[in-house]
Amino acid sequence: MSDRYRWVVLAAGTLAQASFSALSVGLPALAPALRSHYGLSLGETGIVLGAVGIGMLPTLLPWGLLADRTGERVVIAVGLAGAAAALAATAATHRMWSLVALLALAGALGASVNAASGRAVMGWFGEDERGLALGIRQTAIPIGGAAAAASLPWLATSGGTRLAFLALAGGCLAGAALALAFMRDAPRRELAHAAPERARPPLRDATMWLLGGGSALFLTAQIAITGFAVLFLHEHRGLSTHSAAAVLAGINVLGIGARIGSGRWSDRIHARMRPIREIGIALAIGTALTAALVDAPLALLIPVLVVSGVLGLSWNGLSFTAAAETAGTARSGAALGLQQTLLGVLVAGVPPAFAAVAASSWRVAFALAAVGPLLGVVALLRVPEPATSRRSARTPGTSATPPAAR
Repeated sequence: MSDRYRWVVLAAGTLAQASFSALSVGLPALAPALRSHYGLSLGETGIVLGAVGIGMLPTLLPWGLLADRTGERVVIAVGLAGAAAALAATAATHRMWSLVALLALAGALGASVNAASGRAVMGWFGEDERGLALGIRQTAIPIGGAAAAASLPWLATSGGTRLAFLALAGGCLAGAALALAFMRDAPRRELAHAAPERARPPLRDATMWLLGGGSALFLTAQIAITGFAVLFLHEHRGLSTHSAAAVLAGINVLGIGARIGSGRWSDRIHARMRPIREIGIALAIGTALTAALVDAPLALLIPVLVVSGVLGLSWNGLSFTAAAETAGTARSGAALGLQQTLLGVLVAGVPPAFAAVAASSWRVAFALAAVGPLLGVVALLRVPEPATSRRSARTPGTSATPPAAR
């Protein structure tokens, strides 16, 4: 198979991930409509927004282990097709807890794409391209979020939440079809030249737990902004639902460029951890400024909110790359599954907690969210650079990319 096919795999994996990210990341754009249709309080809305993450939490690691054993293609296709079925059923719900249960089921099934698509990119791309490639793959999250933010409020206005959920189901089904048609296992000769295998499996490696846990703390700020920007701007600052969703769409569009740029930056400096830590510091500062400006003029607040949101979207690809390179290709599914599980704890827990605090004070909620990235940076100070990055840094002027992958 042509080595150029790695770009087809990257495109298919990115689009498959984007189809699920429209749900997992884009659902907040539907929050005002959900509150109206189901009669939700702010706290109950937080539970609904956290349901997908709650469902993902117990299945991320099993999906990653299964991808290591069977490959990515079937894992992604089966999981996304199941998520589409759950979302189609969600369209017929009228009660909050039925909605929560089906969203959790969709999250449990759709989580297959999170670890498996990253594993595919890890296998097909060499060291000097991997940061860029996984950065491109991680643009799936803001791509899905931007598409959802731009379309879900309009769909809800036209056909209610039922039409919006059916559209999300159709997207997941299309992602399953793409994976089935185009995903392929990486050639074995590339796997042989991939990152060195660690003596300890990811689940027993303290470095992997520290990397995943430290990165997960960045999510307190990311979720606070991208998960609640629409509700905050609509209910606290009086913007229309469509205008507030447009701000979220803008954050996601700019986040696409930020993920590609951060990945390319890390390839150029042959480092993963240093860029993550620097982004974490900037994210904490931006979120703290958002807290200080919650009642400031919109001309001042919105740019700060947008910059903070873009920073919150920019680090994830670097964290993925570091985890995959540290574990090695053969165990990258398990490593990414473990990391996604640790991130999933925050994805499930932060929305209800943030909403509970925001019900009393948006300022305090954003201020508390800013603490997470600072704690994450402290934890990540103890994580070394992956061996592949250190080796590339010691041999400037040479390429660590396998000849077949150049």
